[in-house]
Amino acid sequence: MTDEEKVVIERKVKNALDQIRVYLQQDGGDVEYVDMTNEGVVMVRLQGHCGTCPHAMMTLKQGIETAVKNAIPEVKSVERVM
Repeated sequence: MTDEEKVVIERKVKNALDQIRVYLQQDGGDVEYVDMTNEGVVMVRLQGHCGTCPHAMMTLKQGIETAVKNAIPEVKSVERVM
């Protein structure tokens, strides 16, 4: 992935996260974009209640990752960082 392609994909990822953020904030949580690898792995930080929720991995994989991958096929996975 070129630097230009990465910038375009990062912008799309941030837009997708903005769409999801509304639902997370309704439950007292949030998501922060951290970085993306050249292999298409997006790193995010779960915040607020999402950071400590026992269902955080389900929210990450079934909610956030699914939505981001559906919107941006170049994304291979979404991983949580602390």
